[in-house]
Amino acid sequence: MTEDGRRRGRHETEEERADRMWGELIQEVRVAQTGVQILFGFLLTVVFYPKFTRLPADDQHIYIVTVVLGACTTGALIGPVSLHRLVSGRRIKPQAVRLAARLTFVGLVMLLATTTSALLLILRVATHDSYVPWLVTGVVAWYLTCWFGLPMWARRRHTTSRDDDA
Repeated sequence: MTEDGRRRGRHETEEERADRMWGELIQEVRVAQTGVQILFGFLLTVVFYPKFTRLPADDQHIYIVTVVLGACTTGALIGPVSLHRLVSGRRIKPQAVRLAARLTFVGLVMLLATTTSALLLILRVATHDSYVPWLVTGVVAWYLTCWFGLPMWARRRHTTSRDDDA
């Protein structure tokens, strides 16, 4: 840390940094994967319940969109593991880490969409009330604050422009 409290970085080689960042990224992906796998698994079972066929067409369409989003989210969050496995030993770990980080970010955005869609469907089926869109909007605002707003604020407040490459 410097006098102004800003971090100036570690003393590590590009390869050491890539190894560290890869380990951190995989831990992050594990957390996100667990959530999306539970949600996706639940969604896959819904269609087999007798009540599903009695849902209004709009709710069935929301369900289909939610399942497709869940499948795409799963793909994006498992992508970094496949990427690592396919390029392992090719001496391109720094590039692989950057690609995996992008895939993970896309996966988080897709997880936001999947969770929002699932919440909309569940609340529509459970309540049939006009306040459902407002509840969902509030939850999305909370997700955006927790997942993106606070991290971006911390990034801007506590890092220098040189740290942005991290």
